[in-house]
Amino acid sequence: MPGKHIEDASNEPCRRCQGVSVLVVRSEPLCHDCFARYVHTKCIKRLESFRVNFGAEKQRRILVPLSFGFSSVTLLHVLDLHLKTQKSKTGRTGFEINAIYVEEPGKTGQAGESLDKVREQYPDHEYASLPLHDVFRLVPDDASLKSLVPQIGHKGDSSPEEHFVHMINSLTSATARADVISTLRTRLIVEHAKLNGCESILWGDSTTSLAQKTLAETAKGRGFSLPWQISDGESPFGLKFHYPLRDVLKKELVSYVNMAESGLVSLVLGTSSDATQASTSSKNTTIDDLMKQYFESVEENFPSIVANVVRTSSRLEVRPDALSDPHCSLCSMPVPGGRFGIHGWGGDQHDGNDSESASTARNICYGCTRSLPKVVLSANGD
Repeated sequence: MPGKHIEDASNEPCRRCQGVSVLVVRSEPLCHDCFARYVHTKCIKRLESFRVNFGAEKQRRILVPLSFGFSSVTLLHVLDLHLKTQKSKTGRTGFEINAIYVEEPGKTGQAGESLDKVREQYPDHEYASLPLHDVFRLVPDDASLKSLVPQIGHKGDSSPEEHFVHMINSLTSATARADVISTLRTRLIVEHAKLNGCESILWGDSTTSLAQKTLAETAKGRGFSLPWQISDGESPFGLKFHYPLRDVLKKELVSYVNMAESGLVSLVLGTSSDATQASTSSKNTTIDDLMKQYFESVEENFPSIVANVVRTSSRLEVRPDALSDPHCSLCSMPVPGGRFGIHGWGGDQHDGNDSESASTARNICYGCTRSLPKVVLSANGD
């Protein structure tokens, strides 16, 4: 059923308190306060395991990755409010917040200003900003990761930044670059969480972004990893992953930020609420861009379709012994049965090259094999 636009809300009172409605959420007219409570409740109900533990000797720590988008800013804001509520009621909090921003090439200027604003608005938490190339410094026993870098894979005197630049420059498509950057970002965040004693990572993914990730990862050949990437619980990295905003649509988070009285919108980079537009050049269009554009358009009138994608994919389960499977050298996901390489899944996409044996020898999963250039696999497969 098509949803109503925000300007239609004034025709009906708030469904929950009979006050003046300001928008319609999934066919339900809501006032400002009830809508804010709706978003808070959706998030907090996912944090039952983070209640105040009076018997705990040590305060639990969680890590919140920041991208300064609508989702991560909303998550930090709601968590901050939740901790203040816990402290006012019990005198204690259920956890401490560490936040991290990963600096990607060409995106450091405005993000640095946003991080300063976040520190000022939420001073009770710890913050860090790390360049993406630090993944080559922080990942322990990173020989397998460094071996994937062309030309300098076996040189021990190259800097983390040199490793990163060489790896990204070796990638031949926009999809490959976006995929590898996302993979390295996740691994850097995980290592930072471990170094700072965090037991869980709370990702800011909305229903919409989880749906996008479901189809994008499947299209890229990493569908086997979906149970690890979209579900709450243990991850292959020895930490727990949680997605507190998994029941909230992207458009609802945009409305929440724009309506907030605490100046949230000033913390968001790229505050346009328009749907993502894919590049007009097919060469520069990524699978992630296409899936993001698709689901942001679908959620406008058919939010139930987006929710059903996430609900269905969340039913995927991993085998009890899945963590004992060999892990991919790049994404570090357990690969069932160690079926590495392009043909490891029994497909018929034979390219007539020698990179298959190399990717298998390097323990590279199907999805990562598709992203890495053949020269890397063949050069480092010895």
